[in-house]
Amino acid sequence: MPIKIPDQLPAVEILENENIFVMTEKRAIHQDIRPLRLLILNLMPTKEVTETQLLRKLSNTPLQIEVEFMRTASHNAKNTDARHLETFYTTFDSVRSRRFDGMIITGAPVETLPFRDVDYWAELTQIMDWSAKNVYSTLHICWGAQAGLYYHYGVDKRLLPKKISGVYAQRVMKPTSPLFRGFDSVFMAPHSRYTETSAELVARVPELEILASSDTAGLYAVKSTDSRRFFIMGHPEYDAQTLGLEYARDVAAGINPEIPENYFENDDPACPPCVTWRAHAQLLYSNWLNYYVYQSTPYDINQIGAAESAEDWVI
Repeated sequence: MPIKIPDQLPAVEILENENIFVMTEKRAIHQDIRPLRLLILNLMPTKEVTETQLLRKLSNTPLQIEVEFMRTASHNAKNTDARHLETFYTTFDSVRSRRFDGMIITGAPVETLPFRDVDYWAELTQIMDWSAKNVYSTLHICWGAQAGLYYHYGVDKRLLPKKISGVYAQRVMKPTSPLFRGFDSVFMAPHSRYTETSAELVARVPELEILASSDTAGLYAVKSTDSRRFFIMGHPEYDAQTLGLEYARDVAAGINPEIPENYFENDDPACPPCVTWRAHAQLLYSNWLNYYVYQSTPYDINQIGAAESAEDWVI
């Protein structure tokens, strides 16, 4: 997939070195097609790392995507250079009058806080309200998924006895879902969190359906019955080294973390990680873009938010 991103974004060089087709703005203006407009609300502290991870996963279909990054104005990001944010990020005030084919809301390292104690919660709820009429389909990841389920459907998270960290087997619960088209019935996916959303509580909400779950890690994928909102509890975008770096960080901080499960060879941190989730992670992002964004969104982007028949959404 040719991803259209700013020419000077640091991820450009990394992705091009991986032989991923990246289309800079200069080249894209010569193509006479309408690209999908994708907005990424990046709530992660290491924003440049998350940018590269997500762009890598959005790069394997023949679609052209125009990616725009957004940050919260109500939170002071301390781990990303201010010049990077000023150059490559927009804020909600700058996009509230626009429409997007798709949106991704990332995770954030605030999951042990009650939602309403997060300093940008009021701004995030404004963005989620706005997305209902200005975005065709929204993909929520990890804490972003928990936040979306809480705000839109009243399903709260709960604290786990210990952190879930590792790569876990997930079972597809709805094989007919296009989101899991091409998947094996059981697949692997990374998780890294201290909280979870109860499958029992989700099952009580008529507007939601569970698509995939893990016996060990709990819920993995939930979507709204109208296919406008998707909630992924894990981190399919994680690189091979991400869980290992998190583990090393926690060791250095004296947290005494448990070794990520099913991750290092022989469960030995001195050994390299076993990457068992990459292919399914790639397919998940591609299926979401293809079936729930590209094949559904109006060609005239200004028609997003107009009244559609409910049957148009149910797949």
